[in-house]
Amino acid sequence: MDEKLLTMSKTELTRLEVMKRIAEKRLRQKEAAVMLGVSERHIRRLLRAYCQAGEAGLISKRRGQPSNNRLPVQVKQAALDLLHSRYADFGPTLAHEKLSEVHQLRLGKESVRQLMIAEGLWKPIRQKPPRVHQMRLRRSCRGELVQLDGSPHAWFEERGPRCNLLVYIDDATGELMELLFTPSESTFSYFAATRRYVERHGRPVAFYSDQNGIFKINVKNALTGSGMTQFGRAMRALDIDIVCAHTPQAKGRVERVIETLQDRLVKELRLQNIATIPEANAFGPTYIADFNQRFAVQPRSNHDAHRLALFSDQELDLIFSLQETRILSKNLTLQYKNVIYQIQTTLPTYALRKAQVTVCENAQGEIILLYKGKPLDYTIFHQQQRQAEVVLSKDIDTQLKKSPKPAPDHPWRRYGKKLNHQPLQLP
Repeated sequence: MDEKLLTMSKTELTRLEVMKRIAEKRLRQKEAAVMLGVSERHIRRLLRAYCQAGEAGLISKRRGQPSNNRLPVQVKQAALDLLHSRYADFGPTLAHEKLSEVHQLRLGKESVRQLMIAEGLWKPIRQKPPRVHQMRLRRSCRGELVQLDGSPHAWFEERGPRCNLLVYIDDATGELMELLFTPSESTFSYFAATRRYVERHGRPVAFYSDQNGIFKINVKNALTGSGMTQFGRAMRALDIDIVCAHTPQAKGRVERVIETLQDRLVKELRLQNIATIPEANAFGPTYIADFNQRFAVQPRSNHDAHRLALFSDQELDLIFSLQETRILSKNLTLQYKNVIYQIQTTLPTYALRKAQVTVCENAQGEIILLYKGKPLDYTIFHQQQRQAEVVLSKDIDTQLKKSPKPAPDHPWRRYGKKLNHQPLQLP
């Protein structure tokens, strides 16, 4: 009699042993049901199959056949075509969102991941050992703490210049509150982003930032100055606290969001064919709404801690400007950035001698002189030659004039390559 080789799984081998014990009257059906975790009715069904066909009766009849839940061939082929043509460098999660929402393909995220792995479009990421950091609970109210940071990155890839993205995220909900693309991460950039934030949402209780010189004076034992940066002075006028983190992990929420944006937002800008800062800023509110719908969480409290702005446009213009204090000379002149300003007044000159005047400069370089909160008329008496200026490290690229790029056929681009030199023809 020919012996037939049977392939059985561990579960089927366990069932075989149980069925043998039941057939030999060494085990009751009720006890067998508890051992296998099935019903007594199913035990009787298995026992009947075992008595009729022996060991082969316990082997699944579906073995070797395609699953009923397999991905349809048409859907699989359509997904593969789109993955190769449009989403080759997308992650599985983002690619699944685009396939299901834009192209209406019904397939699971894990199916997309397996397809990308099989096609060599995605390499499984080996998980690193987790680093232990002290956990901090989210704030309870929206607007109680807002984390902010900037990220220089090739947001437009090769279609446009590198720029900075300023990100404001609520600590309680994880909502993106503000996105602003700027040429550099400067005080005026944060002024513009914060003003948009205040006009849109109101004044939060506190901002949580790093120890950048825009937010914190990093000179120890400074002998001059007010001990407060221009951004800090503006936030004090708005009654908004500034909290500086000691480590990047302390403000990990905004750090992780920026890492997510460097993946997802870059690809969204590519799909929208956006390559300039104005176009990206115009697209920002649409992307914020979509991001918050996907990732925002419900806060522990429904109270919104934002407060109304309660400032006019003229007051906000002065708050979000660079302000420095000067003392008028006997001739009613003052110097600011190598320019001498002459005060024009109908009052007696002795009334303004040695008076303290506030110089306000906006992003366009316009100057307003304030005395006791009121503007003063002035003329430019003398403008000195430009001297060395103190520039923050993050503003060096914008201050220096970049050299023009060489032409595509410039010899520099062929440096190191073999050139086809032609022999010199002598007359």
